[in-house]
Amino acid sequence: MLSCESLHHEYLSGGKRLNVLKDITFTLEPGGFLAIVGPSGSGKTTLLGLLAGLDRPTSGRVTLDGIDLGTLDEDARARFRRQRVGFVFQAFQLIPTLTARENVQVPLELAGADDAGGRADELLARVGLAERSHHYPSQLSGGEQQRVAVARAFSTRPRILFADEPTGNLDAANGAIVIDTMTALNAEYGTTLVLVTHDLDLAGLARRTIRLADGAVISDSQR
Repeated sequence: MLSCESLHHEYLSGGKRLNVLKDITFTLEPGGFLAIVGPSGSGKTTLLGLLAGLDRPTSGRVTLDGIDLGTLDEDARARFRRQRVGFVFQAFQLIPTLTARENVQVPLELAGADDAGGRADELLARVGLAERSHHYPSQLSGGEQQRVAVARAFSTRPRILFADEPTGNLDAANGAIVIDTMTALNAEYGTTLVLVTHDLDLAGLARRTIRLADGAVISDSQR
């Protein structure tokens, strides 16, 4: 489902080149559940962006669902993400002028899905928000907003879902609900799940954990 080969990434800062990622190489099977952990500044979010095709590496190759992302221009990468990739972010990133239902409908409508509203209702019920579907993000708690974001991410049944600190802004109870929902949908739909977190308890739920430090893989363990 996902592979990266000799991935390097650099930034230019103050006239100096900063090595953010160094020779990252691994593969992930379809339906896998991978956690990427490490301290702040270790390169976790940068790696997630490269794996998802949100950015291009300085060198190396990322292959996602059989497609070499380096062969796609920006528009083609955007189409690819819309068709096969889901995202959950720490900051929720819901559209504030749309209701919960409408937020979940957006990717379905972009994909030309039939009965986008019905599918949005079904997913909101799955995440326990059937009664909140007509509320706007400002009327929802943080935990409820993130559950809407999870419903939206799974709405098109993506082949792979990338989650960047999905519980970072939540208390323990709401964080547990969000993760339970994500793992249940991961199992039901067979969606490959890649999770970036600094929470080792959360990472312990994954079947595989890659630990980064100073931009390099220092351990890769499976259970």
